[in-house]
Amino acid sequence: MADFKTHIAVSSLCGAGYAGAGYLMWDFTWSTSCLTAGLCGLAGMLPDLDSDSGIPLRETLAFSAAVIPLLMIERFALLGMTPEEIALSGASVYFMMRFGVGNLLKRYTVHRGMFHSLPGMLMVGLVAFLVCQSQDLNVRYYKAGGVMLGYLSHLCMDELYSIEWIGFRIRIKKSFGTALKLYSRNLWGDASAYIKLILLTWLAMNDPVWMKPYDRPDANQRTIMAETLLDRIRK
Repeated sequence: MADFKTHIAVSSLCGAGYAGAGYLMWDFTWSTSCLTAGLCGLAGMLPDLDSDSGIPLRETLAFSAAVIPLLMIERFALLGMTPEEIALSGASVYFMMRFGVGNLLKRYTVHRGMFHSLPGMLMVGLVAFLVCQSQDLNVRYYKAGGVMLGYLSHLCMDELYSIEWIGFRIRIKKSFGTALKLYSRNLWGDASAYIKLILLTWLAMNDPVWMKPYDRPDANQRTIMAETLLDRIRK
């Protein structure tokens, strides 16, 4: 399989191309395009979150834990949080990602399991959509697409490195087909992955509707939260 540096280099190149297309062809701002390029580069590490130890797991967790709270600042602000509350919420997300999620991944994932799969790519894209709050849905789609592109580059490189040229002969390694897959040999792992995918899809479909009341710039956000909660209780 490709090493850590190769994955980062390839996903970063993909991110640069994706950012250029976003800025020159799809009329996204330069800042949005550059941020998405960075997300694409970072996503090239994400499939290795199922690694038991070493640089991939440590670096990926550290970067993810640092970046995710920053991406959630706009969502926190829309919810009416004060700067102090935003700082506390961001710190909470950081520690949850850095230590809580890290321990769960070490305990419940296996290398080249469903993290190295196309459903895994879709799940990460949906999480990116939920994390990257914006009043413009196209921006959220664009950023989620960048994350999925970086993730896909990792899977593709793993498959390419499973093919070895020996002179004029091709040798297929045992790892071939373990990255670009829709299911694994573990029925429970597959069921768990697809249940998570369905849940994330449902959340992503409803999130814009749930957040719409908070997009009113002249409204008191805490009042909106109370009104929304009351409406849901009445229903």
